[in-house]
Amino acid sequence: MDTMDTIETKETIEKVDAVDTTETAEKVDAVDAVETAEKVDTTETIETVEAAEIKEEAAVDENINDKAENEQAEAKPEAVYGRRSGGEGRSDGRRGRDRGRDRDRDRDGADKEFIEKLVKLNRTAKVVKGGRRFSFSALTVIGDRKGNVGYGFGKANDVSEAIRKSIDKAKRNMIKLPVKNGTIPHEVTGFFKASRVLLKPACSGTGIIAGGPVRAIMEAGGVTDVLSKSIGASSQYNVVKATFDCINRMMDAKAVAKRRGKSLNELWG
Repeated sequence: MDTMDTIETKETIEKVDAVDTTETAEKVDAVDAVETAEKVDTTETIETVEAAEIKEEAAVDENINDKAENEQAEAKPEAVYGRRSGGEGRSDGRRGRDRGRDRDRDRDGADKEFIEKLVKLNRTAKVVKGGRRFSFSALTVIGDRKGNVGYGFGKANDVSEAIRKSIDKAKRNMIKLPVKNGTIPHEVTGFFKASRVLLKPACSGTGIIAGGPVRAIMEAGGVTDVLSKSIGASSQYNVVKATFDCINRMMDAKAVAKRRGKSLNELWG
């Protein structure tokens, strides 16, 4: 009798242990499921926050671009690249690609002494702890359409301030462009680093056969007929400096006649 009671007690203990083990395993599985769900929720929250930050940065960039475009629109920019003297422009697709490269600005001021042309406007971004800091640089050409031209380069945190700085520098660096009957007096080639610009005189009615920076300089200086070719590097900064090197190499008819002791009629025939 005692043996049977002992066997029944052992079986009861084993059943209780099995039930406890099963309940413990179920509790562990439930805890693991809860932790897994929390990890998934945390990952989804992080991804949502990152997506929101990316959208905010994109919105900030779009607002800055809109602000720059509005300021340029208020300054009444007019595309320079690809224009022809007869008023004929290039195709809409080409004008779309060249938009933002070269612009023509005739500022409305108290005096109309100078014509101002915005050749290049560039935006740079510096990544800092709080986000990105933008700055702008402008390359401007000015002239009085009477043979005086100059160029300037300015940088600032604002578009209008960068343009103002470049115009002030251009006014302080004016040089004389010899003009004879609406064209240049002779063929000349200018160099600056890897850029080379060739200018040739043209007969009346030819127009300004040039693109971008060279056209802006010729129009500002009062030249109406000229042939040009840009050879080598196409950087607009270098092309502008190479074009001004051409102007510095040009010989003025009055100065040459004075050195030779002849009159202008005798020199030009």
